[in-house]
Amino acid sequence: MPSNKILEQKKEIVRELSEKVKSAQSFILADYRGLTVEQDTEMRNALRAAGVEYRVVKNRLTSLAMKENGYEELDSFLEGPTSIAMSTNDVVAPAKVLSEFAKKFEALELKVGVVEGKVIDLNGIKALAELPSREVLIAKVLGGFNAPISGFANVLNANLRGLVVALNAIAEQKANA
Repeated sequence: MPSNKILEQKKEIVRELSEKVKSAQSFILADYRGLTVEQDTEMRNALRAAGVEYRVVKNRLTSLAMKENGYEELDSFLEGPTSIAMSTNDVVAPAKVLSEFAKKFEALELKVGVVEGKVIDLNGIKALAELPSREVLIAKVLGGFNAPISGFANVLNANLRGLVVALNAIAEQKANA
C-alpha cells in the first residue's frame, strides 16, 4: 500500500494533468518506445519551440485525468509507453510537429488526438498536420479582404486613365484643326 505522501503526489499529478487537458485546444497521445535519447531530445526541443507541452505520465494517472474531462474512450489507447503533447494556443502545432517526427523516426507511433473536445483518429491527425500554420491562414484571409479593395481601385484607375486618354485625343484633334 502506497504511503499517503505518494498518494497525494499522484493526486496532484492527476489534478494538474486534468487542468491542462481541460484548457488544451488540442492534444495528441503517442507511443515513444524505441526513440533514442537524441531523437527524443530533438523532438522535445521542436515541440517546445512550437509552444507545445510534452509529457510522459503513467497510463493509470493519464486515464484518471481523461475520465475527469469526459474522454473515457481514450482508455483503449493507454497501452504501453504513452506520451502526451498539448497546446493551449495552437490547435495544429502538436499534430504538425509529431507527424513530422513520426515520418522522420519510424519508432514514434501516433495513437489518437483530441481537437477542441472532439476525438480524432490517426487520419484526422495527419489531415490536421497538413493544414497551413495559423500565420499563413491569417495572411490568406487578409489577402482575401484586400483583393476586392485593390480590384475596385484598379477599376477606378482604369476609368480615369480612359477619360484622360479620351480628353487628350480630343485636345489633339482640336489643336490640329
